[in-house]
Amino acid sequence: LKTAKEQHHRTPTIMVSRAVVCSRLTRLVSRRLFSTVSESVSEIPEGINNVVEEYYTKKATSISLQTLMKTGRGELLGKTYKDDHNQLERQVATERILMQVASFIHHEMPIRLAQRIHDLDRVPMMRDMPSVQTVKQIYINSLLELIDQPKITSPKDEDHFAITLENLYQNHSNVLIQMAKGAYELREAVRSGRIPGKVVSSNSTDDDDVLEFDQMDDCHAFLDRFYMSRIGIRVLAGQYLALKGPPLNPNDVGMICARTSAFDIVRHAASDATLMCTRNYGDAPEVVINGRLDLTFPYIPTHLHYILLELLKNAMRATVEKHGVDGADDLPPVTVTIADSLDNEDVVIKVADEGGGIPRSQIEKIWSYLFTTADPQIQENAIGNDADQLQCDHSADSPLAGLGYGLPISRSYARYFGGDLDVVSMDGFGTDAFVHLVRLGDSQEPLAV
Repeated sequence: LKTAKEQHHRTPTIMVSRAVVCSRLTRLVSRRLFSTVSESVSEIPEGINNVVEEYYTKKATSISLQTLMKTGRGELLGKTYKDDHNQLERQVATERILMQVASFIHHEMPIRLAQRIHDLDRVPMMRDMPSVQTVKQIYINSLLELIDQPKITSPKDEDHFAITLENLYQNHSNVLIQMAKGAYELREAVRSGRIPGKVVSSNSTDDDDVLEFDQMDDCHAFLDRFYMSRIGIRVLAGQYLALKGPPLNPNDVGMICARTSAFDIVRHAASDATLMCTRNYGDAPEVVINGRLDLTFPYIPTHLHYILLELLKNAMRATVEKHGVDGADDLPPVTVTIADSLDNEDVVIKVADEGGGIPRSQIEKIWSYLFTTADPQIQENAIGNDADQLQCDHSADSPLAGLGYGLPISRSYARYFGGDLDVVSMDGFGTDAFVHLVRLGDSQEPLAV
């Protein structure tokens, strides 16, 4: 783009807008990325690579849950509206809030996208997978479209930017599934011998069919960075778009609920997990909830729901498979304990089951994106789905349920705002999973570079 601008200054009679340049670069990279799967690496064309490198070298800005809430309330504009009854002034200030958030995203998002493009172009082995190249194309297109947006100086500019961002938000909705496909393609490439290595499989008894995890450290680290960054990108965009609409309840600030009820989230997740377990097995164990049922704290409810749904789904499946559906009346319950006090730095939620536990040799593997216990046919069916028909990463019908991504993604969600997810298992008896969430919401997001 710099070269194009310089050329424009040297030859004033040739009028080429930045939008036209971006469009030409997009078509060029599309041809280069998808010209042939047999190429070892689909490199980014030089013109676009210069743009990527320009933004990649810039420093991203870390945010916290409290910062998102304060910005959404207008506190960082030096004004709050707790006692303001002037509707006109309130509306003007609301526009100022939206313009402030939109301007930040306009500056910040290209940096984060460029960092992921840079990573996608360099990760060993996975960069050659067709689905990973598709994701790289999505990110490049988004970067070019965002940098072509004008500076936000008016509510009209902000409205136009919101439309663009919402379209990009939808375009990225199934990126997680595409990356899961990339991991599957890598396993298949190793299995077929196109990439030297050993296949990850929990069902094999042949030592030659088990991949040593230290051989895949680069891929694991890359996927951790990618998904942590993706959560951040979608939080920024989702928070802004949620601020554009009316709140679902008085405690909402964008997509954040200032008084998130852990008990309510557990109940909803348990209901969803029970439905899924009953659909697959014909029955489901009871879920018993105890502890601080009145606890509320600021959090993003959809994040907590996803984490708890994954843990409850796993606990129910293990319980049914261990004890069988024939004696459904005797299925031991799954117990959820909510712990918190004023002296605690964390809110802790424990999900405990009696589903037989996990062998100690397998514990580390449950955090791997390249390891799955899913039936190969389930994986093949999931990968065979038309990506254009997959509207959401986290729906109940999402193929992620069969691709082994649930636990590592859940841990990324917990860690995003300074929490964590731990699993302690007693082989032969059951498993306890502990979700730690920072109760003050002042932890800065970990920026993946």
